[in-house]
Amino acid sequence: MDAQRGRTSRRRFLLIAGIPLLTVGAGTAYAVWPGPDRSGPQVRTDLEPLNARFGPYVGTLDAAHWLGYDIDEKPGSADSRTIPGPDSRIRLVGVARLAAGGAAAITGRAEYAFAPAPAAAPAALPAELAPYAPAGAAWQHSRQFDAFANHEGAEGHPSGEYHFDAARDLVRFDLLYLYT
Repeated sequence: MDAQRGRTSRRRFLLIAGIPLLTVGAGTAYAVWPGPDRSGPQVRTDLEPLNARFGPYVGTLDAAHWLGYDIDEKPGSADSRTIPGPDSRIRLVGVARLAAGGAAAITGRAEYAFAPAPAAAPAALPAELAPYAPAGAAWQHSRQFDAFANHEGAEGHPSGEYHFDAARDLVRFDLLYLYT
């Protein structure tokens, strides 16, 4: 009877000790298992951050495809931040659709003196955003509008350009926010 009891105690011990060891081993394997390749910024479609940043200048956005990332941070780095730290340089670049007539309302204002392409041809978009920029868009640009939208006192000290296509109600933006 003691032999039977001894075997049960050993089995119970192995079971009690083995379950935590298996759990730790599975957790470690999961933690080090390579996940999906996120080697660069991911295309975003949420509107709230954009409407909060430059909605007061361009109007409410209906749809957007954009990137937002720290240009000094290595893509996919382990020290990736979600909140800008001191001396961060955050780039916001993308294409967004305005409400019907929104782009024409902005480009039609005489004080901004919008100029049509090719003089106002915007810089190339990152490859991730190229599918969302229509071919043959009639982009217009105004340095006066950029100065208005990037005014002193705006959060993060923005600089950059806005280009509008009035026929398609699109805005293409490439902005850099400096947090100091």
